[in-house]
Amino acid sequence: MSVRFVIAFIMINLLTASFYTVAAESQDDPPKSGHVREEHPTAITILSIIPAQGEPETSVTLSGSGFTEKTTAFLGNTPVPTEVLGPKQLSFDIPRLPPGLYALFLKREDGTTSRAYNFSLFPPKPVVYSLSPDTMYACTPDKDRDVVISGRNFQEKSQVLFDGAAIRGSFLSPESFSFKVPRVVAGLHQIQVKNSEDAQSGAQGLFIDARPEIDSVTTSEENVNNYNLVIGGRNFQQDSTLVVTEERDLDQSGIQPPSFDVKRLRSGTASATERERTVFVNCGKLIYQRFPYSSTLKNFKVQVVNPGGEESSEVQVSAP
Repeated sequence: MSVRFVIAFIMINLLTASFYTVAAESQDDPPKSGHVREEHPTAITILSIIPAQGEPETSVTLSGSGFTEKTTAFLGNTPVPTEVLGPKQLSFDIPRLPPGLYALFLKREDGTTSRAYNFSLFPPKPVVYSLSPDTMYACTPDKDRDVVISGRNFQEKSQVLFDGAAIRGSFLSPESFSFKVPRVVAGLHQIQVKNSEDAQSGAQGLFIDARPEIDSVTTSEENVNNYNLVIGGRNFQQDSTLVVTEERDLDQSGIQPPSFDVKRLRSGTASATERERTVFVNCGKLIYQRFPYSSTLKNFKVQVVNPGGEESSEVQVSAP
């Protein structure tokens, strides 16, 4: 081994040892006076957005880290106040903005911003609370067939859906809408409100009651061999049937159980074997033309049955 090689080897080891010594000293020494280490602000991290879409007035909760009391949410360029729910949660209510896709991000008071996320804003959905009235008689006249819908988020261009079909309605306010009930079959019908943006409410039930009811029975137009019984009530129809149940006077002893005669007189038709008939006047009035064989008062019952099978209660009548 040559002397030059040995000398070179020793020099390399000395230089290497000197380098590590200086590096170690520089790490242990505190910074010189007047020099402060630069501290980077904590990043804002969003881990979840629930829900990730919604309509105005919906509450949105964000989970993550780096939140402060003065952290503000942004939907596009619109700042939205937030409420800190905990060290890793904050929430905000969606303001009334045009529907569309927005960039959602957070901005702290020190200017630090989070990553932006897509947030879909839907048009405000109409909500129906109630109908007034929620029941209507089938024979209610047109002038009294108005129903008022109470709710929210109604618009001037909103439509009323009656069993899914659009009908004419009247905008009263963002909380009320009205419409006239069309002439439809009896039963339960679904009412909804649809806004111009195709957002529609849930359904409320409107019941059309076609069950006939008898309120009064009075005598009118007494002739030599007949008289009229005027039957007042509601939900009578042009082809309603009047059922007359009358006890026979065959057994006066009281030993045998009573027997009854039952007449079914359909309004608008005449029977070849029956002189008595029923005349439809309107949905609140029927006339029973009665031909008694005696002027003695008798007790009998009358009942109205509609074509759909709806029946009124039986009403006791005392007349010849």
